[in-house]
Amino acid sequence: MQQSALGILIGGSSHVGKSTLAGALARSLGRELISTDALGRHPGRPWPSLCPQVAEYYASLTDETIHWFLKVHHENMWPRIRQIIESHRQRAQPFVLEGAALRPEYVAQLESGSIIALFLHADDDFLRRRMTDEARRDETYEQKAGIIDKFIERSLRENREMLEAARTANIRCVDVATPGALDALVREFSAG
Repeated sequence: MQQSALGILIGGSSHVGKSTLAGALARSLGRELISTDALGRHPGRPWPSLCPQVAEYYASLTDETIHWFLKVHHENMWPRIRQIIESHRQRAQPFVLEGAALRPEYVAQLESGSIIALFLHADDDFLRRRMTDEARRDETYEQKAGIIDKFIERSLRENREMLEAARTANIRCVDVATPGALDALVREFSAG
């Protein structure tokens, strides 16, 4: 079933390995790779450099507002995401689509016959370490560290909330903190 599915959707919060898995699957299966990151503008992660607009975004807004804006941003992207999926269906062109905008509550509304959805997640400690290390948070000045902390907390909240939504929607959830989890998925999908 995996190999015959027209579309493979990979969702999850920041730093769970969506791009890594999607790239490996697209190469292994010879499919087009699409990322929702290219579909919309959002401040995103505040590293490796800190643009003034990103600093202002994270510094001036409450955690609740940052979370709300992210959800609205994802909601606004869904008409375009649906259009991409439908276009690939009409052309029978296999694809792998990845991104944080593939929120479980929206993915669950898709016609599932030719689509397989995966939700990647990990526990807070694993994701916090991964983001802190990549951002080199311990080596940065106080203002930037505070902004990085806000991004991390937003991402952890997204991870928890989307995991609950994925489980409710019966979307397959994969814990990326499990050693070899992503490699096992690539092997599974490649074997058909």
